[in-house]
Amino acid sequence: MRISPDAIVFFQWGPVTLNATIVFTWFVMALMVLGSWLVTRKLSPETRLSRWQNLLEVLVTGIRDEIREISGQAPGQYLPFVGTLFLFIAVSNLLSIVPGYEPPTGSLSTTAALAACVFVAVPLYGISQKGFSYFAQYIKPSVFMLPFNIMGELSRTLALAVRLFGNVMSGTMIVAILLAVTPLVFPIVMQALGLLTGLIQAYIFAILAMVYIAAATRAQRQEKPANQQVKKGAWTNG
Repeated sequence: MRISPDAIVFFQWGPVTLNATIVFTWFVMALMVLGSWLVTRKLSPETRLSRWQNLLEVLVTGIRDEIREISGQAPGQYLPFVGTLFLFIAVSNLLSIVPGYEPPTGSLSTTAALAACVFVAVPLYGISQKGFSYFAQYIKPSVFMLPFNIMGELSRTLALAVRLFGNVMSGTMIVAILLAVTPLVFPIVMQALGLLTGLIQAYIFAILAMVYIAAATRAQRQEKPANQQVKKGAWTNG
């Protein structure tokens, strides 16, 4: 039994290996690019929309609402990154119903790469909101907390990668075991359950990414009212 699509090697030449993880990652990326082009090439400002534009607007509106609710900020700057994470993971998992397809999210290398993107995006969004004073939060409440705060960031990224890999990999293994034991009973039920689980995992990953980004950018928003309250109190007391 294969634990990861990394074990499926299509081509190897010296140190260069083309395995199922790479091939299906490229396939999902190409499919998303092609789908985006097809859906957006004939966008209409009219009230009567095509089915694909209607689906696109439902997706974008839903993701924007979730970002706005979690961060308490305008979702525009976070939508491309968080939306891409959600759609890539969701499409990767939903295609698992296609025979012969192996979801790249079942590889630890793919989930680690996605978690690394979140690890890099968090300070970038923090710097864009607060400038380089963002890094001051790593030495709070004292400078001695610097190594612990850095370890917390790294462990959070590791947990993000392992959680998605473990859930997708375990789901694939359970389906394979049940299909081997009772091939006539479980296929449809387990495939439907796998689709639901794949969507939930994509949602959880995107939500956690947005929570981490919001934690990095929301601090300044909380400081401003506090400073304003101090000034207001001073004027009142004066």
